Amino acid sequence: MGMKFLVLWELDLSRMRGDFASVIMRMPEYAQKIRERGKLVGRYHIVGKHGGAWIYDVESNEELERLLAMAPVYNFARYEVLPLAEMDTPTHVFKPDES
Repeated sequence: MGMKFLVLWELDLSRMRGDFASVIMRMPEYAQKIRERGKLVGRYHIVGKHGGAWIYDVESNEELERLLAMAPVYNFARYEVLPLAEMDTPTHVFKPDES
């Protein structure tokens, strides 16, 4: 079973230079590649922002770091990485004090 992460990323417009549009245009192809490998569970646009919210399913922190570093926009974006945990019922989160 893998580890899931919600990665919020937003383009840093101050870093835009050169042919920035070509970098952005490569993101769908990159997403498709990692989705086919089962590493990308969901991909969403955040309304009103220049970026997205992607859900990754990876085997390790290192694998996530590699996938982020391979993204065409890696050097042009700011990232917030949030680990996700399954929460089927409240008992998985709230356990009685055993002391």
